[in-house]
Amino acid sequence: MQPPRQNVSKGGELTNYRGVTRSMTRRHRNSLPVPDDLAMEIFSRLPPKAVARCRCACKLWSSMLRRQDFTELFLTKSCARPQLLFAREDRSVSKYIFISSPQPENPQENSYVVAANHLARFPRSNGFYGCTCTSGFFCYGDDRNLKGLQRPVHVPVICNPSTGQSLTLPRLISKKRYGVQSYLGYEPMEKELKLLSMNSSLVSNEWISVEHQVLTLGTKKLSWRLVECCIPHRSSSKWICISGVLYYVARAAGSSVNSMVVSFDLRSEKFSSVKFGKAIPDSTTLVNYDGKLGLLMSGDSHDASGARTSFELWVVRDAAKHEWFNHIYVLPPSWEDVVSETMYIAGMIGTNEIVFSPSYQRVPYYVIYFNVERKTITKVGIQGLEAFHGGSFHTYLNYVQNVKLL
Repeated sequence: MQPPRQNVSKGGELTNYRGVTRSMTRRHRNSLPVPDDLAMEIFSRLPPKAVARCRCACKLWSSMLRRQDFTELFLTKSCARPQLLFAREDRSVSKYIFISSPQPENPQENSYVVAANHLARFPRSNGFYGCTCTSGFFCYGDDRNLKGLQRPVHVPVICNPSTGQSLTLPRLISKKRYGVQSYLGYEPMEKELKLLSMNSSLVSNEWISVEHQVLTLGTKKLSWRLVECCIPHRSSSKWICISGVLYYVARAAGSSVNSMVVSFDLRSEKFSSVKFGKAIPDSTTLVNYDGKLGLLMSGDSHDASGARTSFELWVVRDAAKHEWFNHIYVLPPSWEDVVSETMYIAGMIGTNEIVFSPSYQRVPYYVIYFNVERKTITKVGIQGLEAFHGGSFHTYLNYVQNVKLL
C-alpha cells in the first residue's frame, strides 16, 4: 500500500504526511505534552544521575533542567529528606568513595537498618578541607601538574557526589604550595557558592593566616580576588556554614591554643570573630543549633568511648558581646552497654539528637543516636558497606542532593 500523499498549501507549507503535520511535529519538538510546572515537578522526583541523563536526551529537556528555578526546586525537595553521607579514602585504587543512605528521623529501635547507596568516586588527593559539606558539594585540595610549571601546584577541587561531577579551580594567587586552608560556603540571598582560601605564613616567629582570597563559582571566568582581614589569627580545619556565614575555629595571634571562632559573611565578604574565653578542645564539632553556631565537645579526648559520661554544647548567644550559653548532656547507663569501640561525634540533628560513628568500619556498620530529651541511645545499622570492613569512614549528617552544574 502506498503511503498517503503529501499535501502542499499555496504558501508551500507541508501540511500532512501520514496524518501528522509538520507544524505539529515542530511544536512537539519544542514543547512538552504537559505544562512546564508539572514537568519540573516530575523531574524533581528523579535521582540526580537520572536528571543528568535526561539533560542529554534533547535540547528541550536540557534547557529546562539547567534552569535555576529547577535546581532550586530539586534542592528544596532534597532538603526535606536529608541523608547520611559516608566518605572513605581507598588507597588501593587511589580514590575517594562516597556512599549515602536515608537519614532516619527519631529512630527508636535498635533493629532499624538503613540501606546504603553508592554514589561516586573521585581521584584521591591531599584530603578534604574540614569536617562538613555545603549544599551538597565538597571541597578538597590536590597537587596538580599545570602546563608551564616544573613543580606540582596546590589547587582546590570542588566535587558533587550525587552527580559525579568535579571542577578543578584556578590556582591561588600565591607562590606557596603548602599551608592552604579552604572553606566552601553557600550564600542563600544571591544563591551563590563561594570558596574562602588562605595560606599560613611565619610572621614574627608565629604562624598566621595570610593572603585571604575568595572565588565565586558559577561565573563565566573563575578568578580569585583578595579580601582584607584585620583579625590576626591562624585558621583550623574545623568549620561550618550557617545561613550564608562561614565559621571556623581559630587561634588568636599571641595565643598558643584555639580560643576563638572567626566568621566570614559570604555576602558582605567581611570578617569578624567571637571569643570563647578558654581553649577549644580538639574534640570539638561545630554544629547548627537552630540557626545558631554551636560547639559540641567531648572533653579533652578526640573521641568518645564507653567510659564517657557527658557531653557539653556551647551556643552563641550574642556574637557582638562574645556571649555564649551552654548545655550539659548526661549520658544514660545504656551508653556504656551499647558503645564497645571508639566513636567520633558526627554532628547534631536539630536540637535534640547527637549522632556518633565508629572510627573504623565493622560488619555490620552502624551509627548511634543519642536523644538528649528522651535520654535514649539507639544503634542504627547501615547495610551495603560490608565490602569496606576495617576501613575508616567520615560520616556527614544532613547531606542534601544538588543538581546544580559546576
